[in-house]
Amino acid sequence: MKKMKQKVRKSAAKRFKVTKTGKVMFGHQFGSHLKLHKSKRRLRRQKEPGVLAGKFAKRVRRMLGVA
Repeated sequence: MKKMKQKVRKSAAKRFKVTKTGKVMFGHQFGSHLKLHKSKRRLRRQKEPGVLAGKFAKRVRRMLGVA
């Protein structure tokens, strides 16, 4: 009998990335359009990736088949 292949949740795979050390990175929302009324500082902060922590990071890793 063949073993079943492990499946990845595609919606999570498009939004999150797991680094070599196991951290879960994500891109910030609300940074792509309607930028005029947002402050320059806010837009700068949204460019850099965020890091998930705690239980939610563990759940995302499981969705991506890494945990």
